Amino acid sequence: MNRKFEDLNQIGDIFAKVGDIAQDYLNAGDDAPVICDDSSSFDPFAALPARGDGALAALDALKQEILPFLATSSGPRYLGFVTGGATPAAVAGDWIASTIDQNATGPQGSVASAVEQQVINWICDLGGLPRDRFDGALTTGATASNLLAVVTARQWCGEQVGIDVDGDGAMALPGFEVFSATPHASMIKDLSVSGVGRNNIVRVATDPGTEAMHVQDLADKLANSTSKAKMVIASAGTVNATDFDDLVAIADLCAAYGAWLHVDAAFGLFAALDHRRAHLLTGIDRADSITSDGHKWLNVPYDCGIFLTRQISILEKCFRAFAPYLTSDVPGNNYINRGVENSRRFRALPIWMAITAYGREGCADIVMRNCDQARDLAHWVVDHDDLILLRDPLLNVVMFCGRGNDDANRQLLARINATGKVFFTPTIYNDRFGFRAAFSNWRTRDQDLAIIKDAIHSVL
Repeated sequence: MNRKFEDLNQIGDIFAKVGDIAQDYLNAGDDAPVICDDSSSFDPFAALPARGDGALAALDALKQEILPFLATSSGPRYLGFVTGGATPAAVAGDWIASTIDQNATGPQGSVASAVEQQVINWICDLGGLPRDRFDGALTTGATASNLLAVVTARQWCGEQVGIDVDGDGAMALPGFEVFSATPHASMIKDLSVSGVGRNNIVRVATDPGTEAMHVQDLADKLANSTSKAKMVIASAGTVNATDFDDLVAIADLCAAYGAWLHVDAAFGLFAALDHRRAHLLTGIDRADSITSDGHKWLNVPYDCGIFLTRQISILEKCFRAFAPYLTSDVPGNNYINRGVENSRRFRALPIWMAITAYGREGCADIVMRNCDQARDLAHWVVDHDDLILLRDPLLNVVMFCGRGNDDANRQLLARINATGKVFFTPTIYNDRFGFRAAFSNWRTRDQDLAIIKDAIHSVL
């Protein structure tokens, strides 16, 4: 019998074994090394198997050849980047999404499109955004979402002066200017991909000692601009300092100068769930477009980005796909026309499962606890004789370093990560090399903070 059909007959055993492996992996998350420091025994140039031995044998190989050499990024002390750990309900949703294997392009023949619409509405509710003003799509991540923003903004700007960039190309719109103070690396990449150019960004000054946009400098640059096509990229939670731009003042300027306002809120959107910090997002409802991520603070599996816009018809014009086999009269959203991919994973299901399982309160609990944990670590750093806090945390990210020079701090970071108890990423803040601890995981608890502090102290 064909090996694949043999596996189908054993699917219960296969799923049971997958469940056992997943359970063992998650249960070991509290004690396993946070990162792998040597995966050299895995041979990326191994010979292609001529004839496989089936899924159960492949799972055995997985346990031996791959699992021991992974980062425990789903665990409670992986504090690099802004990496959320998948909640149990989200993992279940992702597993089911793979099993049912929906191509979530549109409403014909499946409820997947309606589920994505419901999830987009729920995300608006979580972020304090009016459902009747914003719509959008789920993407692969903030990079894809920011690309949608650039393309949609450029089309909108062109239409204001009678130019159809979608039809006639970017060269038909001379002088498209992009203004930003602290753009994310993914947005710089997207400026290249979209043809705007990495170097064609007007850098706005920041407020002294922060990463937040200096509003008066933006006003001056907009006033001096001769371009009729302008986009302003604001931040709702910068990567390092988690600073929030003054969105009300920036929205006023965009309205006055006819500029598209995009807000990068990759994780900061969900600060709306913390009553102590929700005010930081005041004015975000005036954005033309917003980027966020599900695989950060929503704690759903990679990959899951979010794009929201008040100009959904412009988005659909830019990303529409034409082919006879795509024609459908079924009512509902055709998400194939809202993003780069024609073939789309059913990303909405893990989010739907997570929100259904834990509700608004469960989502808020993650945000509030992570912010409290960042504050706790920052206080400990301030009180430590051998450490320096580089910036008081506004949200969930702590930046700090040792009292030595940059080279000494690079060595210190390597020693901290080598303990296997915690993982930090490097950063540069105010021209100083430091460590960046981003609390984004639902599993991080008080005992993890104690382990983190002990690991740091042990290598000083």
